[in-house]
Amino acid sequence: MEPSDRLYTRQFWLLCLSNFFFAISFNMMIPELPSYLTSLGGGDKKGWIIGLFTITACLSRPFSGKLADTIGRVPVMVIGSMACLLCSIAYPFMTFVSGFLMLRFLHGFSTGFKPTGTSAYVSDIVTAQRRGEAMGVVGMSSNIGMSFAPSIGSYITSISSMNVMFYSAAFFAFLSVAILYGMKETLQKPQSFQWKFLKISRNEIFDPKVIPAAIVMLLPYLSFGAMLTLVPDLSEHIGMHNKGLFFSIATFSSLITRFVGGKISDKYGRIVVLKFSIILITIAQILLAFANTPLLLTTAAIVMGLGLGTFSPAIMAWTIDLSDDENRGKSIATVYIALE
Repeated sequence: MEPSDRLYTRQFWLLCLSNFFFAISFNMMIPELPSYLTSLGGGDKKGWIIGLFTITACLSRPFSGKLADTIGRVPVMVIGSMACLLCSIAYPFMTFVSGFLMLRFLHGFSTGFKPTGTSAYVSDIVTAQRRGEAMGVVGMSSNIGMSFAPSIGSYITSISSMNVMFYSAAFFAFLSVAILYGMKETLQKPQSFQWKFLKISRNEIFDPKVIPAAIVMLLPYLSFGAMLTLVPDLSEHIGMHNKGLFFSIATFSSLITRFVGGKISDKYGRIVVLKFSIILITIAQILLAFANTPLLLTTAAIVMGLGLGTFSPAIMAWTIDLSDDENRGKSIATVYIALE
């Protein structure tokens, strides 16, 4: 498939729908996991809920990037969604701390593969002139899912059980996989899988051309990672008892700027948009530091969402701008390593 100025095709909307279900699957459990781990006797290991997940995602990025450039974008996305499906099914059977932490480690393969394949797929079907807009719309599909997912997960847990919530997450991951099987491959001349593709040499880990974008991705997400772990407990402490509400508000507010931010970056450049978005993220973290009421926490969530909404499409479009066509998978994986 050749890049085209026509953006809103059937393949594009299928990609967005798959992203939507994938985002629901792994985000709906995040606000409930700290208290769940505490109930298993691992309250002192809450930091590993996100930590182990992101370590695996980071380690798998060079593999997902290489496979995206060899066997194709769609198989890499399928691997990511399948990891989400299988781990969600397995959580109810791992009712001990070490088993739970092992699953969090394995679950990281989902975000190590799915976003890499998705971004590479988008870069294949859209011209550079609409790249930011395309990344913004695809990101919106994820954000819509993410905006509802934490609250849905908390609601299901409150009226039923953690196990029902885990199985619900598995169902959404299944829908993501099913949609991918109806999509056309965009990599020209994809190869059949060979075990040698899993051998990664030093020059296949990072793409030097996108190091500037990787550094810009790294710094804001250092603070964002800490926020993911601590906000659920902070929410409960100050009286916001739905621990997923902060994430829902932040994700929903990002919808306001994601599409517009992508289009602006196409017109005025990536750097201008990135500077503006990082200022917003900084303001949000300052507000979060002083948040002692639900109102202040909600304000921080809104500003955080506005910042991330403009940041995400611009940084991914800039990454693809800097990369070579034959190394897009590796380039995208490099920037995602920085995110993890």
